Amino acid sequence: MKNQTSIINYLIALVLILSLNFILPRLMPGDPLLAIYGDEAFIAMTPELKAELVSRFALDQSTSQQFWVYISSLVRGDLGYSYYYNAPVMAVILGSLPWTVLLVGLAIIISTLVGVALGIESGYRRGRPLDRALLGSLMFASGFPDFFVGILLLLFFGVVLGLVPLAGAVTPYAGYGGLTFLTDLLRHLALPLTALAMVRIADPFLLTRNAMVISLGEPFIFTARAKGCPDKVIRYRHVGKNSLLPVITATGMQLPHMVTRALFIEIVFSYPGVGSLLYNALLTRDYPLLQGILLVLTVTVLLVNLLVDIVYTRLDPRIAYAY
Repeated sequence: MKNQTSIINYLIALVLILSLNFILPRLMPGDPLLAIYGDEAFIAMTPELKAELVSRFALDQSTSQQFWVYISSLVRGDLGYSYYYNAPVMAVILGSLPWTVLLVGLAIIISTLVGVALGIESGYRRGRPLDRALLGSLMFASGFPDFFVGILLLLFFGVVLGLVPLAGAVTPYAGYGGLTFLTDLLRHLALPLTALAMVRIADPFLLTRNAMVISLGEPFIFTARAKGCPDKVIRYRHVGKNSLLPVITATGMQLPHMVTRALFIEIVFSYPGVGSLLYNALLTRDYPLLQGILLVLTVTVLLVNLLVDIVYTRLDPRIAYAY
């Protein structure tokens, strides 16, 4: 019942987002095509392309017919046409999306795993030298913007030491394959991934540490100790597992912030992801591409939050019983 309610709520949110994405450009005064594409597009737009876009969006028909065409286009994966790249918006986004998914996905996984592991050890040793050292160092590291950390890493490891490439995701026109391609990919990914993950480790670390400190005072921990459970079992199976709940919620909620952070990281390292694509769309005022990127990111965030809700109820069945 809880999962069905969550799915319905997310479907309602999706419908509202799609409706706003359709209505807002058409509420602006003047030519709807001008509102969708902007003044700059009309400078380079030929009469033939303008006629094709009017026909594609059904802008010469009623609003209800336009909405039906809009939904039908979305179902087919048609998010519009990018006049700057002279290609369909979906094709342009799909060309950059895998790089951002790789960067953001690995950053979330690595920072969460490292933060949880350090948080468990730190919370279990509260007040000891290891706890104070981890708390101080991670709080210090989290105080720097990730793009600033990226610039420092780029200058030191890329410019001074020359250990890693300065830009891009792979070496262009190298024609690498197999293990050589993977090695080249990891060398380009090392610095942006480190910069993006390093600043975020503090969040799961603090959540896990605080949850560990609270859970250590719970009655079931005293019961486990009374039964003679080893410290490692208590630390990871009893207290550690119970401390994962706030971390999972925070990870799902931080996905939009990670995408925003990735925007600056991708610009610093000239990484060909959605962040760089969004930056170029802003510079060129490519409104259809902007709308398409924001729509894809919004739907992705909704799906991730739904997945977090489902995983949350699996880890703590008491949440499902509360509904």
